[in-house]
Amino acid sequence: MSEDSTWDRAWFETGVAPKSMLAWRGVEAQHVVSTMRLVDSREEQDELELLLEQSKPFKPAMKVPKHYLIYTPFRYRPPHPSRFRRGGELGIWYGAEELYAACAEVAYWRNRFILDSAALVKAELLTEHTFFQAEVSGAAVDLMGQPWVESRNVWTHGSDYTGTQTLADSARDRGVQWVCYESVRAPGKRCAAVLSVDALEMVDGGRTMQTWHCKASKDAVMMVRGSETHAWKF
Repeated sequence: MSEDSTWDRAWFETGVAPKSMLAWRGVEAQHVVSTMRLVDSREEQDELELLLEQSKPFKPAMKVPKHYLIYTPFRYRPPHPSRFRRGGELGIWYGAEELYAACAEVAYWRNRFILDSAALVKAELLTEHTFFQAEVSGAAVDLMGQPWVESRNVWTHGSDYTGTQTLADSARDRGVQWVCYESVRAPGKRCAAVLSVDALEMVDGGRTMQTWHCKASKDAVMMVRGSETHAWKF
């Protein structure tokens, strides 16, 4: 059996194949607003952004240059864990095939952020988010297909990420570039956990970008864009 008895080591011999997906990702749109409070002109804004860029960790190695929204997750080591990454490890890029599923994932983490912040637990948090599309392409493990789906209960656990994190380690060691998996926050929808920045490319130079507004509390999250609204109870 495998490293953690949730899959057979031989599955990597038959269960890795080239695969592509168009995936949506949502990020909090705070980078420009936060710096605009400190400057009075476009020139000052550009200078401040340059200084901030120089203070950040190095960009990941890339075969060809990428849009900053593509490579940014790979340059940081977030202290909190995620489904396919332990806390303190280099980040990976998460996305979802359907926009609704991407919104659902953002909504879950907004709610978690409030629950983990004593000062916010009784508040309502209003934020703005940018959603964009990227093409994911490369050697992949599809946890919704055979043979991996046989361990679906491990891949879709609501809070225990031990199995998926160990899988990501094994996949990366074998040259797997990304993992296709079922969204836990939008069951049945397909998501991507991208391990290699070279497996990503921005769609249409970023022209798919959309702005959504989020209202989050400890009990519910609502996301709105024009007449479109999605809501979740927690």
